[in-house]
Amino acid sequence: MAQETDSEKIARLEREIERLKAENERLRHTLEEALRAGKRQAAPFSRRAPKAHPEKPGRKTGDRYGRACRRPIPAAVEEVVDALLPERCPHCGGECAESGIISQYQTEIPPPRVEGIEFRIHVGRCQRCGRRVHGRHSRQTSNAVGGAASQLGPRALALATQLNKGVGLPYGKTAAVMEEAFGLRVSRGGLCQALARVARKAEPTYEELVEQIRSSASVTPDETGWKVGGQLWWMWVFSSPQSTVYSIQPGRGFQQAAAVLGSDFDGFLVRDGWGVYRSFSRAVHQTCVAHLLRRCREMIAVTGLGAGQLPRAVQGILQHALRLRDRRDRDHVRGHGLAVARGRLEARLDRVLQRRYRSAENQRLAHHLLRERDAVFPFLYCPGLEATNWRAEQAIRPMVVTRKVWGGNRTPRGAHTQGVLLSLLQTCRQQHRPIQPVLQQLLCSPHPIALNFTAPHRSPPQPSVPPENSRAHLSAISGIRVVAR
Repeated sequence: MAQETDSEKIARLEREIERLKAENERLRHTLEEALRAGKRQAAPFSRRAPKAHPEKPGRKTGDRYGRACRRPIPAAVEEVVDALLPERCPHCGGECAESGIISQYQTEIPPPRVEGIEFRIHVGRCQRCGRRVHGRHSRQTSNAVGGAASQLGPRALALATQLNKGVGLPYGKTAAVMEEAFGLRVSRGGLCQALARVARKAEPTYEELVEQIRSSASVTPDETGWKVGGQLWWMWVFSSPQSTVYSIQPGRGFQQAAAVLGSDFDGFLVRDGWGVYRSFSRAVHQTCVAHLLRRCREMIAVTGLGAGQLPRAVQGILQHALRLRDRRDRDHVRGHGLAVARGRLEARLDRVLQRRYRSAENQRLAHHLLRERDAVFPFLYCPGLEATNWRAEQAIRPMVVTRKVWGGNRTPRGAHTQGVLLSLLQTCRQQHRPIQPVLQQLLCSPHPIALNFTAPHRSPPQPSVPPENSRAHLSAISGIRVVAR
């Protein structure tokens, strides 16, 4: 066998290097796809392999038991039932002698009953103008008569709204629950038309919620895909500590975001890295730190030791920033000490971003952080400003589940109904308001009305720009006017 020459050896090694590079790239793409698949909410909803030795299920003993609680005794007892002592012992057959009485309580649902109500509407004419005039009772939901004289009542419609829009049941299953639980038969088409009427009654309230979002000190937006008539649309959500607005629109651009938020929004915008949000030039931006940390963790898992230096460095800086925020909120650091720690973190991030990186992944991360640089640390300057967009993520998560159950809406009108009623339901949850009275008030109103949602029962703290030096710094790093609200 002829001995291999140097040139042949070099050529062979180069081919081997190319083969290993291609294999390395293939494995990297495979790992990235596996990481992405772990975040997709597809059956069977398991992201990792089961634990080899899982902990025993149920409550733990000792200090790890958790919060101890029990069902309270009912405030009112409507019925007392005696469970009499048997004459004979069920075990040995001997006679039993009563020694006392102990109490047990149940909280039960009463047997459902459907009410049939007839409204006798008195009709007449005005003696002055001659127009037809009719009476209206406060429990009526509509003035329709004739072929549409038989309708669902406000309590039934409010429950159907909660089941379909709040819980996410399709119209068919909502109708099934109404029939099984209450013996109330209703068609899917009838429910669809009824909920559209509810949305029309709630339209002024929805517009008031949009105005409240636009005037909020801090807003957290997000978006996810949604189908309307089989076509890809987008469900937008804009959430503040007091209210939430949903809007299903055919695009994912600035025009759609500004349709709800307003193009001149000048409050705090806590958002992810989607470039559209940067177009709100008057806002004070806070990028989601959780998204950046997740991206760093994925890069560390995919890249090698050398290429993982940037994500490790960024991860350490962001985690340090979150710990500094917690110390500030616990009043363990303030004033000059806080400013020094904050400045050191900013200097560390600037030094990391000034370096040059050879791998494409590190270059993409560095370029993204350079674009987002001014939006990384505002939460350290503004007490009460959230560091992540968790609020919008939590608001949009139920809609992701609903999307998997019945896909979306068939028409743009249905999509608008979805957004209006979802906004009302989610805002009531945030403000700890019972939704049934709110829906019944809307339904029994002769005309669409705007309900007052500006005075929540529990008002959460609002972000603020304290100290003049912080205000000046935020104005300097963002190039905009910081508005105190």
